Amino acid sequence: MSYFLSKAILDFFIAFGVVVGGSMLAGIGAVFVYMPPTVVMFEQASRLKIWALVAAVGGTIDPMRVIESNMFEGHLSPVAQQIGFILCAFLGAHTGTELIRLICKGG
Repeated sequence: MSYFLSKAILDFFIAFGVVVGGSMLAGIGAVFVYMPPTVVMFEQASRLKIWALVAAVGGTIDPMRVIESNMFEGHLSPVAQQIGFILCAFLGAHTGTELIRLICKGG
């Protein structure tokens, strides 16, 4: 399997796991403090979305540095790869958020 495809799949599932796992654990914590778990889970899924994206791509500085340095040198292939990785991570985080919304709101 190519490097791009394997990293893109990993980025997707890392972002997905951060949102779903964080929201589930927040729901468990909500039970302990007598708050409605579904409300807490849904709110946390929305808040975790951007952090899941950051965690999946390895921080915000390195991918932006790759994009910036390669763009000015005229190398567009690494730029397209980094944008693809960011998009895959976003799709994972969004899918996780939508799954939590589906679980909490019921459709």
